[in-house]
Amino acid sequence: PTRPKVSLQHLRRLTRRAFTLIEMVIVIALIATVMGITLYNMNDLFMDAKEDAERIKVTNSLPGALLRFNTHMGRYPTTEEGLQALVRAPQGGDDRWRGPYVKDESALIDAWGNPYQYKFPGTQNPRGFDLWSLGPNKEAGPIIGNWSNAKP
Repeated sequence: PTRPKVSLQHLRRLTRRAFTLIEMVIVIALIATVMGITLYNMNDLFMDAKEDAERIKVTNSLPGALLRFNTHMGRYPTTEEGLQALVRAPQGGDDRWRGPYVKDESALIDAWGNPYQYKFPGTQNPRGFDLWSLGPNKEAGPIIGNWSNAKP
């Protein structure tokens, strides 16, 4: 059997419809770039959400647990006792301690895996306590604290 003859114009039309390898590589590179930019921006969005969640924990949740401790014990935990006093009764206070005041020790760890910092009496809050997270970079100074001048 003889093959039908294909005209040169028909061949040109067929080849113009197909993508070349270079065109496909360029399209894939563009898609990868857009996805990379999107994922990078999503990471920033999640980081902001983590900081917001930590700010709520440092200004509301843990201070509430400390206030319940204070109500039962008549005092806040000392700096030496730290936040562990919310999980286990400090020495000499077994009769008044009604904890645990937080679910477990994991509540005393921030979103970046670092323990919350606690000081009583506080430097920022001399009549109360200072409670802060060092944040994602473990900066020397507090990044998220329970006082008004902590970074927003």
